[in-house]
Amino acid sequence: MKETEISKHTISVLVDNEAGVLARVIGLFSGRGYNIESLTVAEVDANSRQSRITVVTSGTPMVIEQIKAQLGRLVPVHKVSDLTLAGPSVERELALVKVIATGEKRVESLRIADIFKARAVDATNTSFIFEIIGSPEKIDAFNKLMEPLGLSEISRTGVAAISRGTLMM
Repeated sequence: MKETEISKHTISVLVDNEAGVLARVIGLFSGRGYNIESLTVAEVDANSRQSRITVVTSGTPMVIEQIKAQLGRLVPVHKVSDLTLAGPSVERELALVKVIATGEKRVESLRIADIFKARAVDATNTSFIFEIIGSPEKIDAFNKLMEPLGLSEISRTGVAAISRGTLMM
């Protein structure tokens, strides 16, 4: 990879679950002008009070290394892993997608949802709300196909990711 090539990276950060930690992590990104494409955070170990923050960001290799180094220097951070470079990982996201359609477009939206294994979690005479779980690319493809059928709103959770196999974060 060239030093000027921008690529997307999924970074997992294990932190103490305490007030202000997320603000410090976000502050690191905003203070340096780094973009966050996706952000999720949740407690992963109640006994040790630790949370995992998963950040999808993009930049040159130098910028990604700076981000990881700066994250590692934050006081409540225990471990920083670049899942993109660490090896195989699984990324999933959940989205709720509202489609307003009648007639043939309504039928077609149900066909596409079936192909993508999306579930209709709400329905009216003129709309559906579909729940879809998968890779960000799968959700993007689903949304693109729903656009001409009446896609009106999208709510996405952000990426949750974990390394495959025995590799630990």
